[in-house]
Amino acid sequence: MSRFLFVVPPLVGHINPTVGVAAELSRRGHEVAWAGLPDIVAPLVGDGATVFRCSSPDLADPALLRPPSLRGPAALEFLWRRFLGPLAEHMAPGVRAAVRQFRPDVLVADQQAVAGGLTAERLGVVWATSATTSAGLAPLSGLPGVDSWIAGRIEELRHRIGNPRGTADPRLSGRLVLAFSTEALAGPAASAAGPVRYVGPSLASRPAADDFPWHRLDPRTPTVLITLGTANAEAGSRFLAACAEAVRGRPDRAQAVVVDPAGTVPEFADRVLVRPHVPQLALLERCDAVICHGGHNTVCEALWYGLPLVVAPIRDDQPVIAAQVTDAGAGVRVRFNRATAGALGAALDTVLHEPSYREAAGRVRESFRAAGGAAAAATHLEALLVPRPRA
Repeated sequence: MSRFLFVVPPLVGHINPTVGVAAELSRRGHEVAWAGLPDIVAPLVGDGATVFRCSSPDLADPALLRPPSLRGPAALEFLWRRFLGPLAEHMAPGVRAAVRQFRPDVLVADQQAVAGGLTAERLGVVWATSATTSAGLAPLSGLPGVDSWIAGRIEELRHRIGNPRGTADPRLSGRLVLAFSTEALAGPAASAAGPVRYVGPSLASRPAADDFPWHRLDPRTPTVLITLGTANAEAGSRFLAACAEAVRGRPDRAQAVVVDPAGTVPEFADRVLVRPHVPQLALLERCDAVICHGGHNTVCEALWYGLPLVVAPIRDDQPVIAAQVTDAGAGVRVRFNRATAGALGAALDTVLHEPSYREAAGRVRESFRAAGGAAAAATHLEALLVPRPRA
């Protein structure tokens, strides 16, 4: 039995893909633990899991909310300055304590939990990267200044919490980068990304939502999931309302489930069901298309079921993922800030009724199913194990 320590940020979309990998490692007889914020990690990884506490910036602090108008380089600078940099410094003591107590054979660090890679380098632990978004496998296209600025922030962190003489990029392990996508969607990884292994989505069972009103979905009408993920509620009220209006204008052609944590979207009779949260995987099995922000997890979960998409990227990696969707032929892109109900309705009609989009989504689906998912990821991680000397 070997030990694997997963270091994750307090972000649901970055934890979920690793849950299945950890479960597979446990099934194979290995011991698994987590380092992160227990309030976020524990409900996702299950009862009985070992979670080493790492602190975090106050997630309710209004200073962490990026203005909806913030885009491009300014949004990335805000993310690193206000959240990812401080997160690394908050997490570092807990990660060091977890390594010293748990003594992992392999540490698996999320790309946005850079304290993981920096600590592994500092303490001499074998480590791998969990790339929960494939956008992180290449330099920021057209934004070399941003890449350079981020590299400078990482170097400052290295001198404060890592090994000042180290050289590794804590976002990309030189031993293994697990990418939860495939070339059919993401394209070939850049050579600078290191030893990337595409394993496709890693989907694990999630807690059931017994209160979801399944009876309100008409099985004879195409169903559309409309969601902006878990981190964009403050930016989404206008867009979600426009999506709901687009569906309302198609009473015989579509029905929708709108994920609206902020509670700003009104329901329209039986055709638009608004919920603060949904059992997404179970719901996708019954859907025909998805309208979303281009978040990596949402896109990959939709394509796992062969669903075409309408993508409206907001910021961060979302424009890259949206481009992957359209390049693969699996969806249509609209402008988040300017999309009207008319434009959204036309895009929805396109992906629902033009067969090429569903066919392209089906090709990505097949690549996902063939990639191996959690089992393939576990096998790649096991390959990093150093044989222990016999007694």
